[in-house]
Amino acid sequence: MKLNISLTYSIQIQPLSSSSSRARRKGRPPPSRFLPPPPIRKLQQRQEASQTYSEHIGKGSYSLFPRVETTYSVFGTLLLEQVAFLRRRLYNNEQPPVAAWGITTKRDLDQKLASFAESIEECTRLAENGAVSRADNPLFFRLREAFVLGNVKELAAEMKYAFINHVVSANFTNQDKANQEKLADLRYPMEWFPATRALQRTVHLHVGPTNSGKTYHALQRLEAAETGVYAGPLRLLAHEVYSRFNAKGKPCALVTGEERRIPENMTKQMSSCTVEMVPLNAIMDVAVIDEIQMMADAERGWAWTQAFLGVQAKEVHLCGELRTIELVTNLCKALGDKLIIHRYERLSPLKMEKQSLRGDLRNLQKGDAIILFSRVGIHAMKADVEKATGKRCAVVYGSLPPETRAQQAALFNDPDNDYDFLVASDAVGMGLNLSIKRIIFEATSKHNGLDFRLIQTSEIKQIAGRAGRYKTASDAIKKDSAENIDGESTTSQEKTQPIKSVGLVTTLESFDLPIVQRAMETEVEPLKTAGIFPPSDVLLRFANYFPPKTPFSYIVLRLHEISSLHPSFHLCRLKEQIGVADLIQPYNLTNMDRIVFMSAPVAIREPGFADVIREFADCVAKQTGGELLDLKSLNLELLEMDIRAHPQGSKGYLKESETLHKALTLYLWLSYRFAGIFRSQALAFHVKGLVEEKIDQCLAEVHWDAARRRQLTKLRQKAVEEQVIKLEAADEIGEDPYLARERQTPREGDGSDAEEAFEDQAIQMDSTEAGKGARFSETNVPIPPPSNGSKYDSVNV
Repeated sequence: MKLNISLTYSIQIQPLSSSSSRARRKGRPPPSRFLPPPPIRKLQQRQEASQTYSEHIGKGSYSLFPRVETTYSVFGTLLLEQVAFLRRRLYNNEQPPVAAWGITTKRDLDQKLASFAESIEECTRLAENGAVSRADNPLFFRLREAFVLGNVKELAAEMKYAFINHVVSANFTNQDKANQEKLADLRYPMEWFPATRALQRTVHLHVGPTNSGKTYHALQRLEAAETGVYAGPLRLLAHEVYSRFNAKGKPCALVTGEERRIPENMTKQMSSCTVEMVPLNAIMDVAVIDEIQMMADAERGWAWTQAFLGVQAKEVHLCGELRTIELVTNLCKALGDKLIIHRYERLSPLKMEKQSLRGDLRNLQKGDAIILFSRVGIHAMKADVEKATGKRCAVVYGSLPPETRAQQAALFNDPDNDYDFLVASDAVGMGLNLSIKRIIFEATSKHNGLDFRLIQTSEIKQIAGRAGRYKTASDAIKKDSAENIDGESTTSQEKTQPIKSVGLVTTLESFDLPIVQRAMETEVEPLKTAGIFPPSDVLLRFANYFPPKTPFSYIVLRLHEISSLHPSFHLCRLKEQIGVADLIQPYNLTNMDRIVFMSAPVAIREPGFADVIREFADCVAKQTGGELLDLKSLNLELLEMDIRAHPQGSKGYLKESETLHKALTLYLWLSYRFAGIFRSQALAFHVKGLVEEKIDQCLAEVHWDAARRRQLTKLRQKAVEEQVIKLEAADEIGEDPYLARERQTPREGDGSDAEEAFEDQAIQMDSTEAGKGARFSETNVPIPPPSNGSKYDSVNV
């Protein structure tokens, strides 16, 4: 069965006259009476047409499937509308100034815009004639891809980039273009680390399902070494290894983006860090890189690839899933490293339950962990669980401060208190050590800022595998501390002897159960590519080909556009970085300063966070003013407010305090990069601790009424049904439906910052509206590294 799906838009267009239409189809210019008017008038007419279009949309008078000559001509009209919107923004003195692009007068701007509009019309004509691929029609391909992936908002951003490219690239000589393409040759990232290539490394790949002891065995080897590093995906995991090693009497430093803890008695280099912070210019005995399958991540994969390719360790231990074998094997061949593969079996059995909880929280059992993908939903579920069961419930999610997460995890892991349940985001799938008996998926879909997407098959299996863990990190730390005090140690055989515990997996709602069952039975395809990001020296040299005030966001996008890649690698996506680059464009910063800011852990879509970034950039530009108490964008007065005194109650206070915590985290991150400017590091750590106490107070204050939960369930059920239909359609045309799911589901960090507008609006929607879907802004994404040359120069996410 052939599936015919086409995208159309709710506008109507008067068809061209027959003579004009025939002329266009034959590639000839239209008759003279259809020649376009002067550029300015032409754009004014398009703006008028755009206004008419908007009015008709508001009245709902246009049909969803208009009868037009081609679908591409409809999209072409939308593109011309965006050109008119772009002109309006540029006329309103939008930053960056057009003078940096060689445009000095409004007449010049009109001429450039008219020329650009003609190129839009031309690429639309090519599309109508069948040229729609990246190679045959690159401008149309990029614009269409931006619209499909991000709707009109992403299209507007891509349109702005396309216009800058149209203006600036016109001044490039053939030699300039050749030099740019040479710098954009990213086919051999292993050559970015010549000192590492001079070593003869042995790579140990530890593979197996979750809860199979992979990381434990790798850490045993690290513990026996004199020098080394552990690199994990989460700050909390880095904290756990740091605590465990020091408890055993082995001095170990903690290195994250915004924190450094160096034991006083340290004489050898031994550190536990987040993967972005792996030291690349220090020779060591052993390096352990956890969750190596994250190399394939579309946004954060560069960090694992950089660590693997660049760490100067005699032994490199990689821990991950079975699907990493093929990719790691190919990379080791290219690197000339010796590869040894260690395979592990799960230490405790994992079983899929035949029934869901049928939406009834009274069916919960001690040791259950409920997985959600929304921060607000997590807090609301905590209150619901405690009300329904009379027992306490711990919470763990990505944007929760590491110290708070560690405390909550300890409460859940302790069998001697009444914290019987855990409500968590998919952060638990990243290797978090928790005594979970049963994993319960509250949902199998995420809201990605546009609509719902089923979560990845690999992600379901990764999270589900956390059920049935037989020993937590806290257990290990306690045992290691006792051994260190008593001077006694157990044998390796005794240490690795598991306590048999069956891990169980189910869902809260019945309609999610078949999706999890199918995912658990599906073998995930091997990884094909590893993510990379251009190193800072390449980006800096590339920037030299552009006028001094050229928007840095354009330079980065241009490099991404023309980059050439090896089939084993993919270029990680850009999102937040471009927004940050545009925010700091007006400030007098060096290109290296801009790269550092683009690499920082930011939450640009949090209310008020853009002001924080601007003020920090202004401090760097002026080389002064970075004292914490002098910064106006930080709402430090929040600490003096009672959590219930906030206009939106404790929920509103929680949101603001988490934003403040992120701002303080950014301050600390920058304090290690611009130590002479952001000098209040000790005070920032103190204030950060006070904010974490306030966050702890808020955890018990968030509530959610039953009507809202029912409405959310209806919306989500409808979305799941639509996604299942798409997967079944893919199956009918011979496409693996779960491969289709992998492609259409972007990974979104740990899911803790999923769009909250969905939850906030759901209660206002009736059951009829629930089936229509909604559109919301995008979620947070990770950030790329500033360089690969310094010891600790990358971002911690």
